[in-house]
Amino acid sequence: MTDLRWDEVREFFDPDLMGALPDLFVPDTTVEDWQTVLDLVRARGWQWQYSQGDTVLPLPTAAEVLARPPEAETVSLRVWPAPGVLAIFRLMSETEIDFDVDLRELQGQEGVDTLCDFLRAVGSELGKPVLMTPEGGSQEHPVLGFDPVVSKVVLLGDRHATDRDQSARLDKTDST
Repeated sequence: MTDLRWDEVREFFDPDLMGALPDLFVPDTTVEDWQTVLDLVRARGWQWQYSQGDTVLPLPTAAEVLARPPEAETVSLRVWPAPGVLAIFRLMSETEIDFDVDLRELQGQEGVDTLCDFLRAVGSELGKPVLMTPEGGSQEHPVLGFDPVVSKVVLLGDRHATDRDQSARLDKTDST
């Protein structure tokens, strides 16, 4: 099922405009929501790798991961929802699920469909929106996302929102 057409969303998949690793997130989550995502990864049979720092480990429960002390090593869950497509989840906060995808892996209609399928799977399982902003962009201006009301991925932003976020990123870079 095609939610979005490449010709309509090409600029939102442009690594130069959006950043190679746009930010994806599910707001207002709980430990149970994180566990739902972990269970979904297993149930779908997606290839995954959980690591703490540089050490690859078996996948713990969400409660175990999120109860770690603040000074503990960073953890990540790398998930391949399709061959050659990687999503990296950062298990840092129970109140937000956040992850990255690499837009260079998601070009053309096949890439759009792959991302839409993945966002729809996560959002449907949680019954919550899954939103995408430009890399380092404001969560106040998502450009697209899974809408649980209509059960599909929809456009949320316009080209001007990505231009604003890109300008903000460039301003930060110029001032450093």
